[in-house]
Amino acid sequence: MKHKAGIYAVTITDTKTGAWRLNRPVVSEKCTACGICAKFCPPQIIKIEDRAIIDYEYCKGCGICDSVCPFKAIAMVEEEA
Repeated sequence: MKHKAGIYAVTITDTKTGAWRLNRPVVSEKCTACGICAKFCPPQIIKIEDRAIIDYEYCKGCGICDSVCPFKAIAMVEEEA
């Protein structure tokens, strides 16, 4: 099946929504890879390896990961223009 361009998507991953965000979550060294941020991420784009890895092509910058992190290892930083 051929993928469509623009606002139409064949699957949820066809639309890279990261360009919509105003703030970017940045993971610091304080991350313990507990996975709480990944569990609460609405689009489920956080993967846990040695620490949280955020897929910025799809992250909308909602800030939920920042607010649920018990170690304050994620900070929301304003996107550069």
